[in-house]
Formats: sequence, structure tokens, C-alpha cells
Amino acid sequence: MSPALLDVDDELWSAVGDPTRRRMLDLLLAAGAGTATSLSAQLPVTRQAVAKHLVVLDRAGLVRASTAGREKRYAVDEPRLERAVAQLSSVGSAWDARLRRIKDIAEAVAQRQQD
Repeated sequence: MSPALLDVDDELWSAVGDPTRRRMLDLLLAAGAGTATSLSAQLPVTRQAVAKHLVVLDRAGLVRASTAGREKRYAVDEPRLERAVAQLSSVGSAWDARLRRIKDIAEAVAQRQQD
């Protein structure tokens, strides 16, 4: 297994693997910050569901929270997001290379069967 795949942060992959959490990151990046209440107004899920998603994003280090009155205000941790993007790109590149090798092998087998 390549070193890039050994260094995969499973918590990160789990966090960005959910479409609602990816949409939340988009919304937070666009607005600069937000609360569970403000995010739930823009998503088809409850405030409680948004709060749970924010906990996952926080655990993965993708957002950071600060207290704003009675609510927590969340913002994207941009340096962590940049590292996450780099890691995800690295893993994607490794899988692209594997898939190219599989394709080459399949084409070679098919060619031999035709000969």
C-alpha cells in the first residue's frame, strides 16, 4: 500500500463523505461563519441534525467553534481544510493510478484473447 493511503485520516474522510456536511462547509465558507440555527435555515435538516454534523466537522478539525451569546458560532478552519484537500487529492491520484493499471491489464488480456 502506498504511503499516501497509509496516512489517510478516516475521521476526515467520514466528515467530508456526507453531502450535508459538504454543503455546510460551502455555506460556512461563503458566509464566513454561522450557527446551527443559521445553517439549518438553509438546509433540509433540523437544527439538531445540523448541530450533530457540526460536531463531526469539529472533531475532524474542519471547523472551529467560538461562543456567540447562547450559541456556538462555527467557521471553517481554512489551513486544516487546505491540508484536507491536499490529502484527498493525493489519495485520489493514487486511486487514479491504480485504475489506469487495472485498465491496462484488462486491455492486455482482451488483446491476447483476440490474438
